[in-house]
Amino acid sequence: MISVCMATYNGEKFIEEQVKSILSQLGENDELIVSDDGSTDNTIKILESFNDKRIKIFHHDKKNVKIPFSLSSEIADNFYLVARNFENALINAQGDYIFLSDQDDIWMPNKVEKIIPHLKKDTLVISDAWIVNSKLEKTGKLSEFRVYKKGFLKNIYIKGGTAHGCVCAFTKKIKNFILPIPKNVLTHDFWIGLLSELKFCSVYIPEQLILYRRHYSTISHTEKSYHSLLYILKYRAFMFYECLKRYYSRK
Repeated sequence: MISVCMATYNGEKFIEEQVKSILSQLGENDELIVSDDGSTDNTIKILESFNDKRIKIFHHDKKNVKIPFSLSSEIADNFYLVARNFENALINAQGDYIFLSDQDDIWMPNKVEKIIPHLKKDTLVISDAWIVNSKLEKTGKLSEFRVYKKGFLKNIYIKGGTAHGCVCAFTKKIKNFILPIPKNVLTHDFWIGLLSELKFCSVYIPEQLILYRRHYSTISHTEKSYHSLLYILKYRAFMFYECLKRYYSRK
């Protein structure tokens, strides 16, 4: 069984196209888990209009999320809320194979069939992606900004790691190991990537399996850091500590 975990918030402009690209690759017993962060547009109505039992909507109340003071900034707050929203989707996922999905991308028709064979073991699978603008015009490849590196220490060193959430898939065993996400972890994909490298293994597919849409409202940024060098060093040290703590507490 496949669970696709999608975090949504005011995604009415592109979500219908993305959901269609996902559902066309799922079986009748698979599921699309949507965790919505209180959308005020037509996101939920669009999802409900599919009238598809595979779409399961869970409401995540971001008003009750307390952002740690040490992380607080406009950019960090956005990342943190997205991470908690994805965590809520993961908590509710029942599948043996977990795919992460943004609300405004488009999956290539062969994404699932390309990735599933690599998930027969407890593996994190990462693929490349086409970067596109709001009109789906290709502007580059994700691998031009996030060069895949294997190994825990190498991923600690790289800003954000090499496991970009929207191109990740993993097994239920990995999902159970990474949950819960520690409250001071800023981004879910960095945490997932690091723990997978430490405890399990990763596989990279150098093929563009999604159209990764980047536009003015996209939260994630691949080229630029918005934090000071001191902040980055402290955060990496924190992630190193938290990963080792999780690893040794669940051996």
